[in-house]
Amino acid sequence: MQNQVIEDVVESIAQSVGRGLSLEDPDGVLLAYSSHQTSADRVRVNFLLSKKVPPDVNEWQLRHGIAQAVRAVAVPANEELGMLGRICVPLLVRGFRVGYLWVQQRSGEDPAAGILASLAAVRPSIDRLAELLLETDSASSERRTQREAAFLAACRGAAPAVEELRGWRELGAHGPWRVAVVHEVSDGGGQARPDATSDAEDPHELALLHRTVALQATVGVVPVLFSAGASAFSVLLCAPGIGRSALQEVLDRYGAQVAKRAGRAAGRLVVGLSEPAPDVRDLATAFVQAQHAVQAAVVDPGLGEVTAYAGIGVYQFLGALGWQAPRHGSVHFGELSEAERVDELLPVLELLYDKNGSVQDVAAQLHLHRSSVYNRLARVRSIIGVDPLAGSVRLELHLALKANRWRRRPRFEQT
Repeated sequence: MQNQVIEDVVESIAQSVGRGLSLEDPDGVLLAYSSHQTSADRVRVNFLLSKKVPPDVNEWQLRHGIAQAVRAVAVPANEELGMLGRICVPLLVRGFRVGYLWVQQRSGEDPAAGILASLAAVRPSIDRLAELLLETDSASSERRTQREAAFLAACRGAAPAVEELRGWRELGAHGPWRVAVVHEVSDGGGQARPDATSDAEDPHELALLHRTVALQATVGVVPVLFSAGASAFSVLLCAPGIGRSALQEVLDRYGAQVAKRAGRAAGRLVVGLSEPAPDVRDLATAFVQAQHAVQAAVVDPGLGEVTAYAGIGVYQFLGALGWQAPRHGSVHFGELSEAERVDELLPVLELLYDKNGSVQDVAAQLHLHRSSVYNRLARVRSIIGVDPLAGSVRLELHLALKANRWRRRPRFEQT
Protein backbone atom coordinates (compact mmCIF):
# COMPACT_ATOMS: atom_id res chain seq x y z
CA MET A 1 0.00 0.00 0.00
CA GLN A 2 1.06 3.58 -0.61
CA ASN A 3 0.88 4.46 3.10
CA GLN A 4 3.31 1.69 3.97
CA VAL A 5 5.73 2.91 1.34
CA ILE A 6 5.52 6.43 2.80
CA GLU A 7 6.19 5.10 6.30
CA ASP A 8 9.18 3.13 5.03
CA VAL A 9 10.66 6.21 3.37
CA VAL A 10 10.19 8.27 6.55
CA GLU A 11 11.89 5.54 8.59
CA SER A 12 14.76 5.37 6.13
CA ILE A 13 15.35 9.13 6.30
CA ALA A 14 15.20 9.03 10.11
CA GLN A 15 17.85 6.34 10.23
CA SER A 16 20.08 8.34 7.89
CA VAL A 17 19.89 11.59 9.87
CA GLY A 18 19.76 9.85 13.25
CA ARG A 19 16.83 11.85 14.60
CA GLY A 20 13.10 11.59 15.09
CA LEU A 21 10.92 12.55 12.12
CA SER A 22 7.26 13.33 11.65
CA LEU A 23 5.36 13.89 8.42
CA GLU A 24 2.28 16.09 8.19
CA ASP A 25 0.00 17.40 5.48
CA PRO A 26 -0.39 21.15 4.74
CA ASP A 27 -3.18 21.34 7.35
CA GLY A 28 -0.94 20.01 10.13
CA VAL A 29 -2.45 16.52 10.25
CA LEU A 30 -0.03 13.69 11.10
CA LEU A 31 0.61 11.30 8.20
CA ALA A 32 3.56 9.24 9.42
CA TYR A 33 6.38 9.28 11.96
CA SER A 34 9.61 7.43 12.64
CA SER A 35 10.22 5.00 15.47
CA HIS A 36 13.27 7.00 16.56
CA GLN A 37 12.14 8.33 19.99
CA THR A 38 15.37 8.99 21.92
CA SER A 39 14.74 12.73 22.13
CA ALA A 40 10.98 13.14 21.87
CA ASP A 41 9.89 16.41 23.48
CA ARG A 42 6.45 17.20 24.88
CA VAL A 43 5.24 18.70 21.60
CA ARG A 44 6.25 15.59 19.62
CA VAL A 45 4.63 13.20 22.09
CA ASN A 46 1.36 15.17 22.12
CA PHE A 47 1.40 15.44 18.32
CA LEU A 48 1.80 11.69 17.89
CA LEU A 49 -1.10 11.12 20.27
CA SER A 50 -3.50 13.77 18.93
CA LYS A 51 -2.48 13.46 15.23
CA LYS A 52 -2.93 17.23 14.82
CA VAL A 53 -0.63 20.21 15.43
CA PRO A 54 -2.14 22.29 18.30
CA PRO A 55 -2.90 25.98 17.59
CA ASP A 56 -0.14 27.42 19.81
CA VAL A 57 2.53 25.23 18.24
CA ASN A 58 1.18 25.96 14.78
CA GLU A 59 1.35 29.71 15.45
CA TRP A 60 5.00 29.39 16.56
CA GLN A 61 5.88 27.44 13.43
CA LEU A 62 4.09 29.82 11.09
CA ARG A 63 5.85 32.75 12.73
CA HIS A 64 9.08 31.37 11.32
CA GLY A 65 7.85 31.32 7.74
CA ILE A 66 7.19 27.63 7.05
CA ALA A 67 4.08 28.37 4.96
CA GLN A 68 6.10 30.35 2.41
CA ALA A 69 9.36 28.38 2.64
CA VAL A 70 10.70 26.49 -0.34
CA ARG A 71 13.82 25.27 1.49
CA ALA A 72 14.44 23.76 4.93
CA VAL A 73 13.75 26.19 7.79
CA ALA A 74 15.13 26.06 11.34
CA VAL A 75 12.37 26.61 13.92
CA PRO A 76 13.94 27.47 17.31
CA ALA A 77 13.06 25.86 20.63
CA ASN A 78 10.23 27.21 22.77
CA GLU A 79 10.53 26.35 26.44
CA GLU A 80 7.01 27.54 27.22
CA LEU A 81 5.60 25.05 24.74
CA GLY A 82 7.97 22.28 25.82
CA MET A 83 9.42 22.24 22.35
CA LEU A 84 12.98 21.52 21.24
CA GLY A 85 14.27 23.11 18.08
CA ARG A 86 13.48 21.35 14.85
CA ILE A 87 13.98 21.62 11.12
CA CYS A 88 10.98 21.99 8.81
CA VAL A 89 11.49 20.58 5.33
CA PRO A 90 8.70 21.80 3.03
CA LEU A 91 7.72 19.09 0.56
CA LEU A 92 6.98 20.50 -2.88
CA VAL A 93 6.44 18.95 -6.29
CA ARG A 94 6.73 21.37 -9.19
CA GLY A 95 6.06 24.24 -6.81
CA PHE A 96 2.98 22.54 -5.28
CA ARG A 97 3.09 22.13 -1.49
CA VAL A 98 2.08 18.62 -0.42
CA GLY A 99 3.26 18.56 3.19
CA TYR A 100 6.06 19.08 5.71
CA LEU A 101 8.76 16.79 7.06
CA TRP A 102 9.93 17.67 10.57
CA VAL A 103 13.34 16.73 11.99
CA GLN A 104 13.63 17.22 15.73
CA GLN A 105 16.89 18.28 17.35
CA ARG A 106 18.17 15.95 20.09
CA SER A 107 18.76 18.76 22.59
CA GLY A 108 19.51 22.47 22.87
CA GLU A 109 23.14 21.66 22.08
CA ASP A 110 22.26 19.85 18.85
CA PRO A 111 23.01 22.50 16.20
CA ALA A 112 20.50 23.06 13.43
CA ALA A 113 23.36 23.58 10.99
CA GLY A 114 24.39 19.95 11.35
CA ILE A 115 20.91 18.73 10.49
CA LEU A 116 20.65 21.07 7.53
CA ALA A 117 23.96 19.76 6.21
CA SER A 118 22.85 16.14 6.61
CA LEU A 119 19.71 16.68 4.52
CA ALA A 120 21.71 16.90 1.29
CA ALA A 121 22.54 13.20 1.49
CA VAL A 122 18.85 12.23 1.77
CA ARG A 123 17.51 14.69 -0.80
CA PRO A 124 16.52 11.92 -3.26
CA SER A 125 14.48 10.24 -0.52
CA ILE A 126 12.85 13.55 0.42
CA ASP A 127 11.91 14.17 -3.22
CA ARG A 128 10.56 10.63 -3.44
CA LEU A 129 8.46 11.28 -0.33
CA ALA A 130 7.00 14.41 -1.89
CA GLU A 131 6.07 12.49 -5.05
CA LEU A 132 4.38 9.80 -2.96
CA LEU A 133 2.32 12.41 -1.12
CA LEU A 134 1.28 13.98 -4.40
CA GLU A 135 0.12 10.60 -5.69
CA THR A 136 -1.96 9.98 -2.58
CA ASP A 137 -3.49 13.47 -2.61
CA SER A 138 -7.19 13.05 -3.46
CA ALA A 139 -7.08 15.75 -6.14
CA SER A 140 -4.15 14.02 -7.82
CA SER A 141 -5.40 10.45 -7.78
CA GLU A 142 -5.87 8.82 -11.17
CA ARG A 143 -9.60 8.32 -10.69
CA ARG A 144 -10.17 11.92 -9.61
CA THR A 145 -8.09 13.21 -12.52
CA GLN A 146 -10.14 11.20 -15.01
CA ARG A 147 -13.45 12.35 -13.54
CA GLU A 148 -12.42 15.99 -13.57
CA ALA A 149 -11.32 15.66 -17.19
CA ALA A 150 -14.69 14.14 -18.08
CA PHE A 151 -16.58 16.91 -16.29
CA LEU A 152 -14.61 19.65 -18.05
CA ALA A 153 -15.09 17.90 -21.39
CA ALA A 154 -18.85 17.78 -20.79
CA CYS A 155 -18.79 21.48 -19.93
CA ARG A 156 -17.18 22.06 -23.31
CA GLY A 157 -19.86 20.03 -25.07
CA ALA A 158 -18.06 16.73 -25.79
CA ALA A 159 -20.84 14.21 -26.44
CA PRO A 160 -19.08 11.11 -24.96
CA ALA A 161 -18.35 13.00 -21.74
CA VAL A 162 -21.95 14.21 -21.54
CA GLU A 163 -23.17 10.63 -21.70
CA GLU A 164 -20.63 9.54 -19.08
CA LEU A 165 -21.88 12.17 -16.64
CA ARG A 166 -25.43 10.85 -16.81
CA GLY A 167 -24.39 7.96 -14.57
CA TRP A 168 -22.66 10.05 -11.93
CA ARG A 169 -23.93 9.86 -8.39
CA GLU A 170 -23.20 13.58 -7.85
CA LEU A 171 -25.75 14.58 -10.47
CA GLY A 172 -28.58 12.60 -8.95
CA ALA A 173 -31.46 11.36 -11.05
CA HIS A 174 -32.03 14.57 -12.99
CA GLY A 175 -31.36 18.32 -13.16
CA PRO A 176 -31.37 21.20 -13.02
CA TRP A 177 -27.85 22.17 -12.04
CA ARG A 178 -25.81 25.35 -12.15
CA VAL A 179 -22.18 25.84 -13.09
CA ALA A 180 -19.88 28.23 -11.26
CA VAL A 181 -16.41 29.38 -12.35
CA VAL A 182 -13.87 30.67 -9.81
CA HIS A 183 -11.06 32.86 -11.14
CA GLU A 184 -8.11 34.57 -9.47
CA VAL A 185 -7.53 38.01 -10.95
CA SER A 186 -4.00 39.10 -11.70
CA ASP A 187 -2.54 42.25 -10.15
CA GLY A 188 -3.23 43.97 -13.44
CA GLY A 189 -6.89 42.95 -13.33
CA GLY A 190 -6.92 40.64 -16.32
CA GLN A 191 -5.44 37.21 -16.91
CA ALA A 192 -5.06 34.57 -14.22
CA ARG A 193 -2.27 35.28 -11.81
CA PRO A 194 0.61 32.78 -12.04
CA ASP A 195 2.16 31.24 -8.96
CA ALA A 196 4.32 34.00 -7.53
CA THR A 197 6.89 31.45 -6.35
CA SER A 198 7.72 30.24 -9.84
CA ASP A 199 9.86 31.96 -12.43
CA ALA A 200 7.55 31.07 -15.32
CA GLU A 201 3.89 30.26 -15.59
CA ASP A 202 3.34 26.52 -15.99
CA PRO A 203 -0.26 25.67 -16.99
CA HIS A 204 0.06 22.16 -15.56
CA GLU A 205 1.15 23.51 -12.17
CA LEU A 206 -1.65 26.06 -12.20
CA ALA A 207 -4.23 23.42 -13.14
CA LEU A 208 -3.04 21.20 -10.29
CA LEU A 209 -3.27 24.13 -7.88
CA HIS A 210 -6.79 25.04 -9.03
CA ARG A 211 -7.96 21.43 -8.87
CA THR A 212 -6.70 20.89 -5.34
CA VAL A 213 -7.76 24.28 -4.01
CA ALA A 214 -11.27 23.86 -5.43
CA LEU A 215 -11.61 20.42 -3.89
CA GLN A 216 -10.46 21.58 -0.46
CA ALA A 217 -12.49 24.81 -0.57
CA THR A 218 -15.76 22.99 -1.29
CA VAL A 219 -15.51 20.11 1.17
CA GLY A 220 -18.64 20.25 3.32
CA VAL A 221 -20.34 22.93 1.18
CA VAL A 222 -23.46 20.91 0.47
CA PRO A 223 -24.75 22.81 -2.62
CA VAL A 224 -21.43 22.19 -4.43
CA LEU A 225 -21.70 18.74 -5.97
CA PHE A 226 -18.35 18.44 -7.78
CA SER A 227 -15.30 20.51 -8.66
CA ALA A 228 -12.57 20.54 -11.29
CA GLY A 229 -9.68 22.79 -12.20
CA ALA A 230 -8.01 24.17 -15.31
CA SER A 231 -4.99 26.44 -15.72
CA ALA A 232 -6.97 29.70 -15.40
CA PHE A 233 -9.93 28.78 -13.19
CA SER A 234 -11.83 26.19 -11.20
CA VAL A 235 -15.26 24.92 -12.20
CA LEU A 236 -17.99 23.90 -9.74
CA LEU A 237 -21.10 21.85 -10.37
CA CYS A 238 -23.77 23.25 -8.07
CA ALA A 239 -27.29 22.54 -6.94
CA PRO A 240 -29.82 24.94 -8.52
CA GLY A 241 -30.59 26.65 -5.21
CA ILE A 242 -27.01 27.55 -4.28
CA GLY A 243 -26.94 31.01 -2.74
CA ARG A 244 -24.55 33.93 -2.49
CA SER A 245 -23.52 33.04 1.07
CA ALA A 246 -22.39 29.53 0.06
CA LEU A 247 -20.38 30.89 -2.86
CA GLN A 248 -18.83 33.56 -0.64
CA GLU A 249 -17.81 30.82 1.79
CA VAL A 250 -16.17 28.97 -1.10
CA LEU A 251 -14.25 32.11 -2.07
CA ASP A 252 -13.04 32.68 1.48
CA ARG A 253 -11.85 29.09 1.80
CA TYR A 254 -10.40 29.19 -1.72
CA GLY A 255 -8.22 32.15 -0.80
CA ALA A 256 -6.99 30.42 2.35
CA GLN A 257 -6.14 27.30 0.37
CA VAL A 258 -4.21 29.28 -2.25
CA ALA A 259 -2.10 30.78 0.53
CA LYS A 260 -1.53 27.35 2.05
CA ARG A 261 -0.77 25.47 -1.16
CA ALA A 262 1.05 28.13 -3.19
CA GLY A 263 2.81 29.87 -0.32
CA ARG A 264 1.53 33.33 -1.27
CA ALA A 265 -1.46 35.52 -0.64
CA ALA A 266 -4.34 35.00 -3.04
CA GLY A 267 -5.22 37.74 -5.48
CA ARG A 268 -8.74 39.06 -5.94
CA LEU A 269 -11.12 36.13 -6.35
CA VAL A 270 -14.37 36.23 -8.29
CA VAL A 271 -17.00 33.61 -9.01
CA GLY A 272 -19.52 33.59 -11.83
CA LEU A 273 -22.73 31.58 -11.61
CA SER A 274 -24.77 30.33 -14.56
CA GLU A 275 -28.50 30.03 -15.01
CA PRO A 276 -29.96 26.56 -14.21
CA ALA A 277 -29.16 23.83 -16.75
CA PRO A 278 -32.10 21.39 -16.98
CA ASP A 279 -30.15 18.62 -18.75
CA VAL A 280 -26.54 17.42 -18.83
CA ARG A 281 -26.39 18.53 -22.46
CA ASP A 282 -27.01 22.09 -21.23
CA LEU A 283 -23.90 22.18 -19.05
CA ALA A 284 -21.92 23.59 -21.99
CA THR A 285 -24.23 26.60 -22.20
CA ALA A 286 -24.13 27.02 -18.43
CA PHE A 287 -20.32 26.86 -18.48
CA VAL A 288 -20.14 29.64 -21.05
CA GLN A 289 -22.55 31.75 -18.98
CA ALA A 290 -20.43 31.25 -15.85
CA GLN A 291 -17.30 32.26 -17.74
CA HIS A 292 -18.99 35.40 -19.06
CA ALA A 293 -20.13 36.28 -15.54
CA VAL A 294 -16.56 35.92 -14.27
CA GLN A 295 -15.16 37.97 -17.15
CA ALA A 296 -17.67 40.72 -16.46
CA ALA A 297 -16.80 40.70 -12.74
CA VAL A 298 -13.11 41.00 -13.58
CA VAL A 299 -13.47 44.04 -15.81
CA ASP A 300 -16.30 45.66 -13.83
CA PRO A 301 -15.56 45.31 -10.07
CA GLY A 302 -18.81 47.06 -9.25
CA LEU A 303 -20.58 43.79 -10.02
CA GLY A 304 -19.03 42.26 -6.89
CA GLU A 305 -17.08 39.10 -6.11
CA VAL A 306 -20.08 36.79 -6.52
CA THR A 307 -21.79 37.48 -9.84
CA ALA A 308 -24.72 35.69 -11.43
CA TYR A 309 -25.04 35.63 -15.21
CA ALA A 310 -28.50 37.16 -14.98
CA GLY A 311 -27.01 40.16 -13.19
CA ILE A 312 -24.26 41.19 -15.62
CA GLY A 313 -26.55 43.25 -17.82
CA VAL A 314 -25.19 44.26 -21.20
CA TYR A 315 -22.20 41.95 -20.82
CA GLN A 316 -24.61 39.11 -21.66
CA PHE A 317 -24.94 40.56 -25.17
CA LEU A 318 -21.25 41.34 -25.49
CA GLY A 319 -20.36 37.79 -24.48
CA ALA A 320 -22.93 36.19 -26.75
CA LEU A 321 -21.67 38.22 -29.72
CA GLY A 322 -18.04 37.57 -28.92
CA TRP A 323 -17.64 41.27 -29.59
CA GLN A 324 -14.08 42.57 -29.74
CA ALA A 325 -15.34 46.14 -29.27
CA PRO A 326 -13.49 48.12 -31.97
CA ARG A 327 -12.00 51.31 -30.64
CA HIS A 328 -14.00 53.52 -32.97
CA GLY A 329 -17.37 51.80 -32.77
CA SER A 330 -18.94 55.02 -31.39
CA VAL A 331 -18.08 58.45 -32.80
CA HIS A 332 -18.97 60.23 -29.55
CA PHE A 333 -16.98 57.75 -27.44
CA GLY A 334 -14.01 58.21 -29.78
CA GLU A 335 -14.22 61.98 -29.33
CA LEU A 336 -14.27 61.66 -25.55
CA SER A 337 -11.41 59.17 -25.55
CA GLU A 338 -9.33 61.50 -27.65
CA ALA A 339 -10.02 64.42 -25.31
CA GLU A 340 -9.54 62.40 -22.09
CA ARG A 341 -6.17 63.01 -20.48
CA VAL A 342 -6.30 62.12 -16.78
CA ASP A 343 -9.36 59.85 -16.47
CA GLU A 344 -11.63 62.69 -15.37
CA LEU A 345 -14.51 62.43 -17.81
CA LEU A 346 -15.20 58.80 -18.72
CA PRO A 347 -15.22 57.41 -15.13
CA VAL A 348 -17.69 60.10 -14.05
CA LEU A 349 -19.88 59.53 -17.08
CA GLU A 350 -19.96 55.74 -16.67
CA LEU A 351 -20.73 55.92 -12.97
CA LEU A 352 -23.47 58.46 -13.62
CA TYR A 353 -25.08 56.03 -16.06
CA ASP A 354 -24.65 53.15 -13.61
CA LYS A 355 -26.21 55.24 -10.80
CA ASN A 356 -29.24 56.09 -12.90
CA GLY A 357 -28.24 59.74 -13.22
CA SER A 358 -27.79 60.46 -9.50
CA VAL A 359 -25.14 63.19 -9.26
CA GLN A 360 -25.19 62.93 -5.49
CA ASP A 361 -24.30 59.21 -5.56
CA VAL A 362 -21.53 59.80 -8.09
CA ALA A 363 -20.04 62.63 -6.05
CA ALA A 364 -20.13 60.53 -2.87
CA GLN A 365 -18.48 57.48 -4.45
CA LEU A 366 -15.76 59.47 -6.22
CA HIS A 367 -15.24 61.86 -3.28
CA LEU A 368 -16.07 64.88 -5.41
CA HIS A 369 -18.22 67.94 -4.85
CA ARG A 370 -21.42 67.88 -6.86
CA SER A 371 -20.34 71.00 -8.68
CA SER A 372 -17.28 69.09 -9.95
CA VAL A 373 -19.57 66.41 -11.39
CA TYR A 374 -21.70 69.04 -13.13
CA ASN A 375 -18.57 70.74 -14.50
CA ARG A 376 -17.32 67.51 -15.99
CA LEU A 377 -20.69 66.80 -17.55
CA ALA A 378 -20.54 70.24 -19.13
CA ARG A 379 -17.12 69.43 -20.56
CA VAL A 380 -18.48 66.19 -22.02
CA ARG A 381 -21.33 68.11 -23.60
CA SER A 382 -18.95 70.65 -25.12
CA ILE A 383 -16.71 67.91 -26.58
CA ILE A 384 -19.40 65.81 -28.26
CA GLY A 385 -21.81 68.65 -29.00
CA VAL A 386 -24.90 66.88 -27.58
CA ASP A 387 -26.38 66.16 -24.16
CA PRO A 388 -24.77 62.92 -22.84
CA LEU A 389 -27.90 62.24 -20.80
CA ALA A 390 -30.23 62.30 -23.81
CA GLY A 391 -31.82 58.92 -24.59
CA SER A 392 -30.04 57.59 -27.69
CA VAL A 393 -26.73 59.30 -26.86
CA ARG A 394 -26.82 57.90 -23.35
CA LEU A 395 -27.47 54.40 -24.68
CA GLU A 396 -24.63 54.73 -27.21
CA LEU A 397 -22.07 55.98 -24.69
CA HIS A 398 -23.07 53.58 -21.93
CA LEU A 399 -22.73 50.63 -24.30
CA ALA A 400 -19.40 51.96 -25.60
CA LEU A 401 -18.07 52.30 -22.05
CA LYS A 402 -19.04 48.74 -21.17
CA ALA A 403 -17.69 47.42 -24.48
CA ASN A 404 -14.41 49.17 -23.72
CA ARG A 405 -14.25 47.31 -20.42
CA TRP A 406 -15.17 44.02 -22.12
CA ARG A 407 -12.14 44.33 -24.40
CA ARG A 408 -9.94 43.91 -21.28
CA ARG A 409 -11.58 40.68 -20.13
CA PRO A 410 -9.43 37.59 -19.47
CA ARG A 411 -9.49 35.07 -22.30
CA PHE A 412 -9.94 31.48 -21.19
CA GLU A 413 -8.66 28.47 -23.08
CA GLN A 414 -11.30 26.50 -24.96
CA THR A 415 -9.47 23.18 -25.42
